Amino acid sequence: MKILTASQIKSCDITTIEQGISSINLMEKASGCCGRWIEEHFNVTDKFLIFCGTGNNGGDGFAIARMLYEKGFDVEVYIDQENLNFSNDAEINFRKIKQIGGIGIHDFNDFLNINREKTVIIDALFGYGLNRKLSGKNKTVVEKLNSIKVVKVSVDIPSGLYADKLPDGDSVVIKADFTLTFQLYKRSFFHPETGKFCGKITVLDIDLDKEFIENAETDYFVIDEDLIKNNYRPREDFSHKGTFGKSILVGGSYGKIGAVLMTALSALRTGSGLTFTMAPDCGCQIIQSQIPEAMFIGCGDKYVERIEIQEKAVYGIGPGLGKDKKTQNALFGFLKYYDEPVVLDADALNILAQKNWLDLIPKNSVITPHPLEFERLFGKTNDSFERIELAKTKARELDIFIVLKDHHTAVITPDQKVFYNITGNSGMAKGGSGDALTGILTSLISQKYDIENACIFAVWLHGKAGDFAAEKFSKEAMLPTDLIHEIGEVFKYLVS
Repeated sequence: MKILTASQIKSCDITTIEQGISSINLMEKASGCCGRWIEEHFNVTDKFLIFCGTGNNGGDGFAIARMLYEKGFDVEVYIDQENLNFSNDAEINFRKIKQIGGIGIHDFNDFLNINREKTVIIDALFGYGLNRKLSGKNKTVVEKLNSIKVVKVSVDIPSGLYADKLPDGDSVVIKADFTLTFQLYKRSFFHPETGKFCGKITVLDIDLDKEFIENAETDYFVIDEDLIKNNYRPREDFSHKGTFGKSILVGGSYGKIGAVLMTALSALRTGSGLTFTMAPDCGCQIIQSQIPEAMFIGCGDKYVERIEIQEKAVYGIGPGLGKDKKTQNALFGFLKYYDEPVVLDADALNILAQKNWLDLIPKNSVITPHPLEFERLFGKTNDSFERIELAKTKARELDIFIVLKDHHTAVITPDQKVFYNITGNSGMAKGGSGDALTGILTSLISQKYDIENACIFAVWLHGKAGDFAAEKFSKEAMLPTDLIHEIGEVFKYLVS
């Protein structure tokens, strides 16, 4: 799914209207989608307080109020009664609710005490077109709403949030539990500084012009299930282990053998035909006893001291590797003579940053840094938006793929496309989760997935397995090994 800018979304709205639907009917359709979602997720006994601005987002709020009232919900509407300069469509819907005696209309200043257990706040103050920070009554009411612990649902986007960039430094943004957005995700949903305001996001299809969206140019995309199902290649019956590639997972050091073990296990679970661990001899018994399907190649006593180059193999290097001097020399020697794509993670990245060996990375390779590792590699940025832009620059300069790990992991390609992942959860914030991703990536590349598709599929698969593990064990209790064991359930899900 594409991510469009606020100006592109506005143009898409206009194009949709030009194709034959009136703006008021488009608003009715959007509001109807919100109303139906609310009906499905809340009880008719709940009380709804709907806060409306003067623009079309407020018009959505007025229409939602009418629709909920007609379904038997208890609805109150709050507006700034000193500013009734509504947009044309908002004015039409405001007049409609004024004719309904059962909907109370109040000023923002009248908002006082509420029954917290039975109240739901609907935020329809400002939509995606906001381009200034909140002030005056709008700022005051958002601050008051944020101070109250009740469920809050934002229409289109949390009020105060911009679609494409960070809010101004002292901006006030409503903290939503749910965001009901229209047709497309906004880019700000995926960054830690801004996404934290959105809660759980639901995209509602309101039939915006599909031809406009298809033709719109953008560098930003969401990894959704349609994209994954187009990428996924089920195994053919007439095949053999050689069909599915050779993965060599290099890593481990004394006390950190578990990292490369999990990487190998995840590669096997993802379908690697032949899987090798290249690790210090101190880990041989551990690895062979835990995953007998993976062959072992010794490469040192307690540390990786050499990395043997084998033909027709894909290497994943880094988990538990350590930064011993001999290990650094081994990595240097390998990268100096190896020119095929490789997956680099963890201590391999830390060694590269420490030695400034970035130019040794083979073209079309994949690196998988978390934000701190990214900073060590490429320098400090002020925020995650800047980090993505720097990643785009470095991916192009080095001709590599960067899998930038975060709550919404982003895949950045050499041609500067950015794919945001929407699977995964905070239960994956445990040591070992990244090692599993390295194994998944290496396995998919060894199975001859196009590298861009391998990256996209890997981060989705990794996150989806994490979601299945969290559902089964809870976010707190789930382990990275639980995630690995759920990979099979994800493949079953894909073919169901």
